[in-house]
Amino acid sequence: MSATTRPVDPAPGTPDEPAADAPGSGAPAADALAADALAAVLADLRAALPGDAVVTDPAVLAGRAQDGSATPPTGRPLALVEPSTTAEVSAVLRAAHAHRVPVVPQGALSGLAGGANAVPGAILLSTARMTAIRRIDPVDQVAVVQPGVVTRDLVDAVAARGLFYPPDPASYAQSTIGGNIATNAGGMRCVKYGVARDFVRALEVVLADGTVVRTSPPTVKAVAGLDLTGLVVGSEGTLAVVTEATLGLLPAPGPDRGVSATFGSVADALEAANAIIASPHRPSTLELLDDVVLAALAAHDPEAGLPVGARAMLLVITDEEVGGREDVAAYEELTRAHGALTVDVAHDPERLHVLMRARRAFNQAMRAVRGGSINEDVAVPRTRLPELLERLADISAQTGLPIGTGGHVGDGNLHPVIAFDPADSAQVDAAAEAHRRILGLAVELGGTVTGEHGIGTEKRGALAGELGEPVLSIQREIKRVFDPRGILNPGKKL
Repeated sequence: MSATTRPVDPAPGTPDEPAADAPGSGAPAADALAADALAAVLADLRAALPGDAVVTDPAVLAGRAQDGSATPPTGRPLALVEPSTTAEVSAVLRAAHAHRVPVVPQGALSGLAGGANAVPGAILLSTARMTAIRRIDPVDQVAVVQPGVVTRDLVDAVAARGLFYPPDPASYAQSTIGGNIATNAGGMRCVKYGVARDFVRALEVVLADGTVVRTSPPTVKAVAGLDLTGLVVGSEGTLAVVTEATLGLLPAPGPDRGVSATFGSVADALEAANAIIASPHRPSTLELLDDVVLAALAAHDPEAGLPVGARAMLLVITDEEVGGREDVAAYEELTRAHGALTVDVAHDPERLHVLMRARRAFNQAMRAVRGGSINEDVAVPRTRLPELLERLADISAQTGLPIGTGGHVGDGNLHPVIAFDPADSAQVDAAAEAHRRILGLAVELGGTVTGEHGIGTEKRGALAGELGEPVLSIQREIKRVFDPRGILNPGKKL
């Protein structure tokens, strides 16, 4: 886990965060959590849950206080609870609502925006025990799961039935379905299949007061009422706690095959990527890695055989059952036509697995460069990608910090990672400055400060610049309807 000596500052030109008890903030002030309320809620929790499901050990709480982001928690939690059923989640929220105690939903803590970080006096609600895959239906092509199911476990389980769950976050070996839903996670297959929301048919959720509701029927089509399912997806635990998800599946795809191509410039790689997207041969994965990332990955995983000396690399994969070889031939032709220095063709899934393993280690590799990192998650129109990358290089030069950029070039969602030494206060300040500038740059280029990681606490200061006050006001009113006492993940997302 990377760390800084202080939280990342809000982006410049945005209003200060509202005080914890400011009107409309929806967050109980830390000093408002009286000792008697905390004692009462603990008593209620212990009465409602099994004895080992309520933990107050300070060492355990400290280990659950921060996710994988560079942003530290804002305070110490009261307790960790580990319910295993919807009824137990409901009991936790009824108690928290009655005593106005904040609740922070948590999955695997693999998030990168502070969305699962502790807040003062909070109940940390872990889904670690909610790991049941309740149903896999090959006719309706759905899986019904609890939120603590690890993404890779679901992928493997449905594959054994000849089915496919496409969402593919880089952290899929650790991240949970509940966390993916909370952030509307994307990943490397978004270019073809879309994001988590595109595969969520229906949700069972518990509202802030403990009420259990289902957001929609599990049918492919459902337009009665407003889209509460889509609203909960991506809400980062601020509207409700997901206790069951009905997920859409697809028939199993063909074997992965593709090319890795190196380039003498990022500009050439971007032109090749645009040509691939414009072609009839839609890839399932289209990833860009710049020279800073390639060097970091080569040091982190020498066995991956990544190129040395190239300025950029594209990883292009198809999973088409019919026409996959023709896709690969087209990728080879298009990358060569746009100046590729080398093109390695891989019809062997094992070789692609090695490359994908290295790609999934991107964040860890960049963190190892100096010991700490801020993992950005910006998305811009693909036509603005050249300017984005040019100006990222300028920010790196001006702050004196390595910024390695890679990610989902096919949909314009890139991950600039700022490497810094967390023990060096000057580098911590420089990293915060780079962070502010990158978020502002994304908005300036007509994009967003987060394509898939979420807002959490790390990017709240940039929201006004992207959304504007009228939209923010609407969203805060929606939050108030779902959570009138402001106990669900206060200080996050909005």
